[in-house]
Amino acid sequence: MNTTGPAPKGLRLIPFRGLRYVPERVGSLAAVTSPPYDVVVRPDGLHHLESADPHNIVRLILPQAATAADRHRQAASTLRRWLTEGVLAPDPEPALYVYEQRHGDLLQRGVIGALALSEPAEGVVLPHEDVMPDIVEDRAALMRATATNLEPLLLTYRGGEDGSRDGTPGTTGMSGTTAVIERTALREPLLSTTTEDGFSHRLWSVTDPAELAEIEDDLADRQALIADGHHRWATYLRLREEHPASAAGPWAYGLVLLVDTARHPLRVRAIHRLLHGLPVAEALAALEAVPGSFRVRTLEGTLPEAVRALSDAAGAGTGAGTAAGAGAGAGANNAFLLAGDGRFHLIDRPDEALLARTVRADRPAEWRALDATVLHSTLLDHIWKIPDAPEHISYIHDTRAAVEQAERHGGTAVLLHPVREEVVRELARQAVTMPRKSTSFGPKPATGLVLRSLADG
Repeated sequence: MNTTGPAPKGLRLIPFRGLRYVPERVGSLAAVTSPPYDVVVRPDGLHHLESADPHNIVRLILPQAATAADRHRQAASTLRRWLTEGVLAPDPEPALYVYEQRHGDLLQRGVIGALALSEPAEGVVLPHEDVMPDIVEDRAALMRATATNLEPLLLTYRGGEDGSRDGTPGTTGMSGTTAVIERTALREPLLSTTTEDGFSHRLWSVTDPAELAEIEDDLADRQALIADGHHRWATYLRLREEHPASAAGPWAYGLVLLVDTARHPLRVRAIHRLLHGLPVAEALAALEAVPGSFRVRTLEGTLPEAVRALSDAAGAGTGAGTAAGAGAGAGANNAFLLAGDGRFHLIDRPDEALLARTVRADRPAEWRALDATVLHSTLLDHIWKIPDAPEHISYIHDTRAAVEQAERHGGTAVLLHPVREEVVRELARQAVTMPRKSTSFGPKPATGLVLRSLADG
């Protein structure tokens, strides 16, 4: 494959020599993997992963030390030691990697490679969420220290199994990337493991020049959406700017997993907020101090029952669907579930005049109707007056973990309802970014199955 020619108008995915664990040097492949760094629930999940195996990848993606600089140096030192000891080793030749995840009836396959970086204005890779500068800086410092892409981003594109490129799945006549993936999945994998969440993972390498060319040609006019990894993509772009002399070198590419959602639709879940310094009683009192701001109801029952009530309220067809902007969200209602005091409090039906005062009017109606928009603009900024900073807010993917953390530490968990995928894509096409941590697409790739060294060229 040509890796030095002009950048194509679409996706350009090139092979690389993957760094992978040597099975004989670790307890098991499952024991050294981890969820993505921002999904690990700290401190419980972090300690669990560290104790699973002394070589668990969490020691690289979330190193523990007194200062940020010490953490990054420690990760780099650990990586060098594992390479020297043969715990990690590079594959003999550059490859793209077919990756499969399976859990019950769910099957997802995609291709991992080094993707040519592009700015959002180029319309090749579309972000849909804002990022937090401090997290980008931390990830950039870690990547500088290790000179390694430690975990792949999750990107989606709309292909077509029949080669028609219209995004309509077929059953015969597969071509392009889909055909290569399906042929490869019939072969013996490089690795196979099942993680404790019940997902099975298989990985294959693709090195045949004809198959690599088939993928290259198929992706050349595709557009991708960042499903998971906005901060890491922003990190890639920052580090590319720091290496301008390497326009076609390793810093001009980033490790990604590309999934065709015409064939393998992703699940979209919400990301919840944990408000550290705000007890539930104070959160409710602040709402009462603004009469009519939201309807507030205390629920009886279990967490699953409360989540179902949240889902029902979000689709009730009253409130901010029209308040935040005419036609936005097809009449959806902004609704949130507060937890942390042993009970569940459903807040919905925000006051239209309050939303008009607190939500930006210069954004599309779909953006103004988002739960995350109303949460940050109206609740966090206006009513609760909580800065969006790590010491005040944590972002937690798992619903039960968010509630347990709030109850343990006396804070408030704010549980959200997922955004529809079509809303995400439409905003991305309009180049409108959603509030950060608005969505959680999955299943996410396991971290630790394949890494990419930036020192390898």
